[in-house]
Amino acid sequence: MGESNHVIPLLTPYRLGKFNIAHRIVMAPLYRARAYNNVPQPHAILYYSQRATKGGLLIAEANSISPSSKYTPNSPGIWSREQIEAWKPIVDAVHAKGGIFFCQIFHVGRASEEDGEVPVSSTNKPLKSGSGMQPRALETDEIPSIINDFRIAARNAMEAGFDGVEIHGAHGFLIDQFLKDQVNDRRDKYGGSLENRCRFALEVVEAVVEEIGADRVGMRLSPFSDYNECVDSKPQELGLYMAQSLKKHGVVYLHMVEPRWNISGENVESPYTLEPMKKAFNGTFIVAGGYDREEGNKAVAENYTDLVAYGRLFLANPDLPKRFEVDAPLNKYNRDTFYTHDPIVGYTDYPYLEATA
Repeated sequence: MGESNHVIPLLTPYRLGKFNIAHRIVMAPLYRARAYNNVPQPHAILYYSQRATKGGLLIAEANSISPSSKYTPNSPGIWSREQIEAWKPIVDAVHAKGGIFFCQIFHVGRASEEDGEVPVSSTNKPLKSGSGMQPRALETDEIPSIINDFRIAARNAMEAGFDGVEIHGAHGFLIDQFLKDQVNDRRDKYGGSLENRCRFALEVVEAVVEEIGADRVGMRLSPFSDYNECVDSKPQELGLYMAQSLKKHGVVYLHMVEPRWNISGENVESPYTLEPMKKAFNGTFIVAGGYDREEGNKAVAENYTDLVAYGRLFLANPDLPKRFEVDAPLNKYNRDTFYTHDPIVGYTDYPYLEATA
């Protein structure tokens, strides 16, 4: 597609609820394994502020909502006073550059890689891969407590200064373990029918919206993904039902992962499209999944989406919006350093355009 009159669709402004967005390029939430002992570290100040632009939307990596919801020893959390205080200077640095910063919150469920603790899930079925720890299916009367943990995490994120939260309902973590019928084998009101399997997710949304306001809440979903062995037999129906339900709750955006995307970062053929979900949600729509500059421009120009989330490209190019503006070459990302623990290498040492000129 040509960029007529040099208008670059990705670089046009947008109104996201109460926020004025300067461009359509979103930094996707990216687990980086550099929050030692589940506490965000000072090196994250540089990492996030490098990628902040005036009016640009950044989504922080997933934060665990409680000690029992942890992913790894090096993933951040937002349940404690220490974590709230650690996030404050990071958020301040993003705001100092005019960025808009949402905090992704989640519970990993059976995908936990923490030693010692028995993970909880919608099911007793363990993952065949990863830690393979035997999970314990949550009792019906335990679920309100987990929902309340999401509520408190959202409140904590606001106290840390974030502009909003993104509820992580994707990629085989706890909410997704309830949503998908190949994992959820419950016989209570949280299992069985599509409505029942979506109940937990929507009760979390309701609690978070009640706590901080719908205009500060987004949600990420991946109905077509099989990440963490989380599969649904009718992903299109699941995605549509959730989009319609989230519209009723009035959340500020829906962030969906493309059917074509898989966790290795390669694009695969898929018979599905996100178009029906965008139409059903009828609010701000964000897509993610292996987009490049040309595909992102096309998706915005054709009204397939409002905003495009970039992960690996933003990781490797702190000035990605600028590079897209001038159509500059991109730094290549190094997958070997995605999840290492070095505070600099593969984290804050990717060069800016000026440095490579």
